[in-house]
Amino acid sequence: MLCICYQCFFLLLPLLFALFQKRTTKMASGQQWVLVEMVQAFYEAPAYHLILEGILILWIIRLLFSKTYKLQETYKLTEKEKEDLIEEWQPEPLVPPVSKDQPFLNYDIVTGPPSHKITINGKECINFASFNFLGLLDNERVKHKALASLKKYGVGTCGPRGFYGTFDVHLELESRLAKFMKTEEAIIYSYGFATIASAIPAYSKRGDIVFVDEAACFSIQKGLQASRSFIKYFKHNDMEDLERLLMEQEQEDQKNPRKARVTRRFIVVEGLYINTADVCPLPELVKLKYKYKVRIFLEESMSFGVLGEHGRGVTEHFGVNIDDIDLISANMENAVASIGGFCCGRSFVIDHQRLSGQGYCFSASLPPMLAAAAIEALNIMEEDPGIFTVLREKCRLVYEELQGIPGLKLRGEQFAPALHLQLERSFGSRDTDLKMLRSIVDYCLERKVALTLARYLEKEERFLPPPSVRVVVTIEQTEEEIKEAAACIREAASSVLNSQHCDL
Repeated sequence: MLCICYQCFFLLLPLLFALFQKRTTKMASGQQWVLVEMVQAFYEAPAYHLILEGILILWIIRLLFSKTYKLQETYKLTEKEKEDLIEEWQPEPLVPPVSKDQPFLNYDIVTGPPSHKITINGKECINFASFNFLGLLDNERVKHKALASLKKYGVGTCGPRGFYGTFDVHLELESRLAKFMKTEEAIIYSYGFATIASAIPAYSKRGDIVFVDEAACFSIQKGLQASRSFIKYFKHNDMEDLERLLMEQEQEDQKNPRKARVTRRFIVVEGLYINTADVCPLPELVKLKYKYKVRIFLEESMSFGVLGEHGRGVTEHFGVNIDDIDLISANMENAVASIGGFCCGRSFVIDHQRLSGQGYCFSASLPPMLAAAAIEALNIMEEDPGIFTVLREKCRLVYEELQGIPGLKLRGEQFAPALHLQLERSFGSRDTDLKMLRSIVDYCLERKVALTLARYLEKEERFLPPPSVRVVVTIEQTEEEIKEAAACIREAASSVLNSQHCDL
């Protein structure tokens, strides 16, 4: 039937075409030729094309004349039904439930100063847990200066640096830090964690590229997150892997040189990694910096006041020119035994943070008494550089004494003041491993040796380090105390781990 209809249609087409030609004689010649070409195209069109167009036209007509869909009338709830539903509704918990047995919720309470001897839960112990590397926390000179400043300025500042929070003692501390580090300028923050976390987003923005070591500390990770930059992680202290990433980026830049000209590139590393106690290969990093035209940010919270002949950190340790590093940051909560942190470098680099460093612009400034304490700590470090040699000797001794403990492996450099003891073999889950290490800490605490577990925000860490017991070295620890502590740890590991293996 369809074929007959189409045959009739094609027979009538010449007649229609002739009639059309007669009726268009009065039209302009240009318009006539256009219509003629349209009819000829319709006449020459294949059958399947006409069928498809016909189906589409019919479908459109059906949609136009079909009945519209009407929503059913909604059922109105009574007041009692509404109240019943409200009573039954339970919101989702704001946070997942946490067991009361969670070890991180059970604090050891410290009474008194956490200096060489520390009182924990009412028991006096030898302190192998606090980052009081140079023993300045309870130093009489430091306390005297802090007390004098307390009487002069009061306990706090109650304002950021830009809003009547800049005191003369802040400017003096910044000047002293710049002089100590042999840089043009320094800037201080009132919170150590916020120092590098504020510095990174002050320079690196959306679209910039940051190459970061996988072992980077949590404050670096939060700074990267705030920067919204494109992050590329390289394997811990693996310069070949870093160069591979730099080469790949260089090839990408060649494809779009216009974009590459406005994209900034950074390498962010720690001088002495807090999570691994490894030192960064700074000379190799400097070579890659100049080869691939990137900037280096160096976080030195664990190496400032520790490494180098005068305690200036990893640059002095390796003999690297400090001008080769674009920005150095460190906190003052470890070797300096104060609070807060600082960044140092060239003046135009540091001044930018005074306008863009979030922790600097919006947090209340460092209490003057803590700034005065930090200045006096710098005085002691400059007057007696021999304390750094003493600290290195103590670190070496602790490193040697902790070798070969059954069931535990030592992680870190022999000059690192905070070493990690990890399990040689996991017990099957992270929670079980943490309980075993916590048992070792408790065993030592009962015998008056204070250690601590390395703690992490497990769901927030980009690369979660394995559980470990952290052993911290200070210059106040005697050789006898170090050997006694090592023997206690060895005994604890043997007792706890052997009993657990027997249970398994």
